[in-house]
Amino acid sequence: MKLNLKRPLVVFDIESTGLNITEDRIIELSYVKVYPDGREETNTYRFNPEKVIPQQAIDVHHITNEDLKDEPTFKERAHDIARVFEGCDIAGFNSNHFDIPLLAQELSKAGISFDPSQHKFIDVQTIYHKREKRDLEAACIFYCGHPMDNHHSAADDAKTTLEVLKAQLDHYADADEPLVNDVDYLSQYSSHNRNVDLAGRIIYNEQKVPVFNFGKHKGKTVEEVFTKLDLGYYDWMMKSDFAENTKQVITRLYIQFKKR
Repeated sequence: MKLNLKRPLVVFDIESTGLNITEDRIIELSYVKVYPDGREETNTYRFNPEKVIPQQAIDVHHITNEDLKDEPTFKERAHDIARVFEGCDIAGFNSNHFDIPLLAQELSKAGISFDPSQHKFIDVQTIYHKREKRDLEAACIFYCGHPMDNHHSAADDAKTTLEVLKAQLDHYADADEPLVNDVDYLSQYSSHNRNVDLAGRIIYNEQKVPVFNFGKHKGKTVEEVFTKLDLGYYDWMMKSDFAENTKQVITRLYIQFKKR
């Protein structure tokens, strides 16, 4: 099924030095950019992470330190990467929880702001888990009828994610609750909750009020914590190991609440 797009959709996947959004680095980024007229553009970037890749990560993606020694750093290519996503909606597999927060963190380190409000996000894994509850390799077999060619290659993962998304639309076209071929719908459907920040540390509750989604204040509103319950919590968060996007969000909320 051809995707119904109003603007380009970037379907991407990354490989990294690990799973810590604030400390690990992107070493490979591959994307398929799909245009409203159906044209597709693909590319893969590799980066020198300026740190040693742990063996447990190499065992997953098979990208070695030797492979990357002559590659540019992410910062050196950051403006090129930012232009890929500019004016586009974004899709990936588990991207809302890992790929997008790590991308935002890397761009921030390079001095480039990533504004989530300018994009719609489709997480193909969330759609899959809501419907079938398995991983990308199983999704490829289930929806597309064949195994993945090279699991944990960023390029193949990105291409497979796009193939699965199209197949999901076909598979559920006649369901009691069909998937709608529309980016706004798919973005909302593939979101587990209403994140305020990319990492989901702050979410909207049922009253659409920002609340903490972690730690000792989980479920409490950000406003009551910052202004009544724990006046030093904002300072603690700013000094702690949170993603830059999370710090930007709480700063915006902190200033907003202080003005009241």
